Amino acid sequence: MSQDYNNPAFKKLLQKLQEESWQLELLISGFAIFGLFQAANPLGIAAQEARNNEQIFLFIILIVASVSCYILLFNLLLHVILRGLWIGALGLRYVSGDIDYEELKYSPRFTKYLRKKIGSFDRYIGSLENYCSIIFAISFLLIFYVIAFTLTIASIALIAFYLIDNDNSILMTVGIILVIFIVFGMFFTFIDFITQGWLKKKKWTSAIYFPIYWVFSFITLSFLYRPLVYNFLDNKFGRRISLILVPLYFLILIGTSLRYEKSNYIKLGTSSNEFRANTSNYEDLLDKDKGQFIRNAAIPSKVISENYLKVFIVYNEYTEDVIFDFKPELKPKNDVRGLGSDIRFSNDFSDNSRRDSLRPIYMKTLNDIYSFKVDSLELDSEFVISESKTGQFGFETYLDLKDVANGKHLLKVYRKRLRNKDTLYSRRATIPFWHFKD
Repeated sequence: MSQDYNNPAFKKLLQKLQEESWQLELLISGFAIFGLFQAANPLGIAAQEARNNEQIFLFIILIVASVSCYILLFNLLLHVILRGLWIGALGLRYVSGDIDYEELKYSPRFTKYLRKKIGSFDRYIGSLENYCSIIFAISFLLIFYVIAFTLTIASIALIAFYLIDNDNSILMTVGIILVIFIVFGMFFTFIDFITQGWLKKKKWTSAIYFPIYWVFSFITLSFLYRPLVYNFLDNKFGRRISLILVPLYFLILIGTSLRYEKSNYIKLGTSSNEFRANTSNYEDLLDKDKGQFIRNAAIPSKVISENYLKVFIVYNEYTEDVIFDFKPELKPKNDVRGLGSDIRFSNDFSDNSRRDSLRPIYMKTLNDIYSFKVDSLELDSEFVISESKTGQFGFETYLDLKDVANGKHLLKVYRKRLRNKDTLYSRRATIPFWHFKD
């Protein structure tokens, strides 16, 4: 059928589908809105969990999915409202016909003004039809724009990680050149986007911009949705809607960032410290269904009545990198971290045996790089692999509080790291708690 697009019968079929497309639009919008409402909250919770676990790549993927979800929800809800108005207008036209300005018996001045501004009722119905069709189509195009922006930023990050952050000077130079090209290319692509193709119209700018356009068509995957873009741009009404919607999203983003400040000095923040007790550091206050997860470390509650203190440390991939810095012999030849499959085509029994034999050294190194203090008193720890109440993977230990007096105290969690062969201590968490012995 794709080869018969010039066939009159095919064009007639397309015309018929266009006239009846509103039914499919409403059907798809209804199912999509229901599905998106179901997916929005789990995506947000999963993104929050990935953020707290410092799984950066997974966090970015989930944030892109979440943003796309809300863009679609906003557009499709707007589409359904306008389609409802359009259907209502059609029903009213069936009953009342066109607007009869003479029947209203207004003064000549108002009659002339209304004829000019409102005109025919059929024109109003046609405008609603155009708005509905454009908004439905642009909803999915905007998702491609979000993906394109994410892929561009991701390409810069990957080049920086694999080429610039490298001891090889040649690879570093190539990486810097590529990053400069992508940054400038991103700027020119954005200028071309907001001016709706101005760089393509002038001979001298098009000669400079064409190589950038060609490269970015692959980076942003624009070759997949380019026909949609140019079909919008060759239509005055489509260009107008595109110019209105994009600033509208920025206004919505700014609106959602607004918050009411209650004090110049007191803020809850995202983690606990000497003056702040955040929910994310107390296991009994967390609710996974509300997207609340442990951030770095947690204790059971704010009030501890036992002579011991349980501490849970959230595991992240950087923790293992720190362990490898202190014990290079633990670093395997085949790093299995990241996305993988349970399907194996080779016998990795020897690798598993080696990992089992080195696990005690791994756990000892883990205990060595972490240290704990309650106020100024340093306490010994012995980690075991565990899982928190929120389902987060990590390590837990129990600290002896027999020498800790009643009252308010600060738990401080430190982790060693190497920088230029110097051992540094970074504070991972500061958690206030109250100790009252039974």
